[in-house]
Amino acid sequence: MFRDREVMMNVDESSLKFVSVLGRGGYGSVSLMMDSNFRLYAEKSSPLSHLKNLEKEHRIMLRFRDHPRIVQTTSPHLHIGIKPERCFIYMEFASRGTLHAMISQFRGRPMPETLIGRAALMILQGIEALHSHGYVHCDLKPANVLLFPSKTFGEPWDLKLADFGLSKEPCTDSRSLFGGTEQYMPPESFGPNRVMRPAVDIWSLGCVVLEMFGGCPEKMGDCYTWRLPNLVSPMANDFLRRCMDLQPSRRATATELLNHPFVAQRRISLPPRTEIPSFLRFPSVIRNNVMEEYSKRQEGPVMMMVPRPENLIC
Repeated sequence: MFRDREVMMNVDESSLKFVSVLGRGGYGSVSLMMDSNFRLYAEKSSPLSHLKNLEKEHRIMLRFRDHPRIVQTTSPHLHIGIKPERCFIYMEFASRGTLHAMISQFRGRPMPETLIGRAALMILQGIEALHSHGYVHCDLKPANVLLFPSKTFGEPWDLKLADFGLSKEPCTDSRSLFGGTEQYMPPESFGPNRVMRPAVDIWSLGCVVLEMFGGCPEKMGDCYTWRLPNLVSPMANDFLRRCMDLQPSRRATATELLNHPFVAQRRISLPPRTEIPSFLRFPSVIRNNVMEEYSKRQEGPVMMMVPRPENLIC
């Protein structure tokens, strides 16, 4: 197991080949990369104007390295390309996609409640890890929850939290942060005096659970409310009520929600901190069709930024 971790954290970036684009967003893009041993990685790339956000994201992944509910970086370096000017980091590849993609497959119909409870539990385990060390995700939504092959026999997938570019780190002022995705943000996160405390993530979790039940957001003034077309069980309803109280101080904490019957009955024991997910080999039909875009993007020298030692202490 230790050897797997060494392989991940000492990736030979010069051997990586571009395979395909996994997604694009307002802050950059994510591409699928493959090394000479056919191991797969995700490369997140942003313009240099977003360097601080990517630095923060990489810093947080290093801070929670080996945690089974936080997506892992596969290199201790943050890279800067000169031509074209961009910055990028490498992460483990989520071969099962995102929670957003999985919800979309149900086309507005509710997912089975057992799956929703399992997903909520794993998201909570990631949130609790962040909150217990003074972090707030600030942009929790289905697109930022990644799916991996499950390490539990008989289960379809495991979830990990990703995309920490907007997250609040310990001892930072909420007013210096940009808000997350409006549909998933609580009322207190809007306006010049916005507050980014752990209760923000709890509200967002409630929105994610509602979406898994087939709910959809509706604009109401400066923020959103969620319409749920289907009835949920009393247990799920109580869980949602504890997540989405309009008073942040009355919302349950992540630790409290981990003991709620909606998720507690599906409790998953976290593996040891040294466990690292192995990479899947990509089909040969893709290996033989590496696109030319990668070589075009690799022109010019690349600098690597190594984090300070104090940022690596868990």
